Amino acid sequence: MISRIEGNLLEKSPTRVVIDVGGVGYELLVPLSTFSALPDEGKTVALRVHTHVRQEAFLLYGFATAREKAVFELLLHASRVGPKLAQTILSGVEAGELIEAIRSGQVAVLRAAPGVGAKMAERIVVELRDRAAELEIEFVPAERLHPVASENGARHQLVSALLNLQTPKARAERVADEVVDSEGVEAPIEELVRAALRRLAR
Repeated sequence: MISRIEGNLLEKSPTRVVIDVGGVGYELLVPLSTFSALPDEGKTVALRVHTHVRQEAFLLYGFATAREKAVFELLLHASRVGPKLAQTILSGVEAGELIEAIRSGQVAVLRAAPGVGAKMAERIVVELRDRAAELEIEFVPAERLHPVASENGARHQLVSALLNLQTPKARAERVADEVVDSEGVEAPIEELVRAALRRLAR
């Protein structure tokens, strides 16, 4: 699987680019946000890549930032959203704004994206809200988060970690609440997990 391409920018248009890597030209489909960040043709460019394989095609989608790629892949988790529609949505709504819209249920923002109707927008919010909250925590600096959001984020990360360690959900949530209260929301997630594991071992 290709995850990154760096080479000479041979061609660019609002939806696709061709990058020469060692004499091989790779075509990548890109959202408008990535297109606007591209250098002039002939210059070196590096893009993060999502590889999409289907029976009749092997498609590469390119992104200027890790956040753009993450939001693109987030959209693919929604029912009836394929890579082409995800590319189109990202072309109509900036990645950070899209994360916030999904997390906070701003259906109108999603409906403004090309190809997204009311039912599709509502489905995206319902299916992706929790994942969007995780992305927001990952890509927004901690000092910019509201204290309540920081607390919710710390708890959410801790619960997720405990669930991955096969802790029953009800117990994971109870222990997460106790640990966040005692250790504080500013504690590194590693310390929170260790504290939670100590409580679970009692």
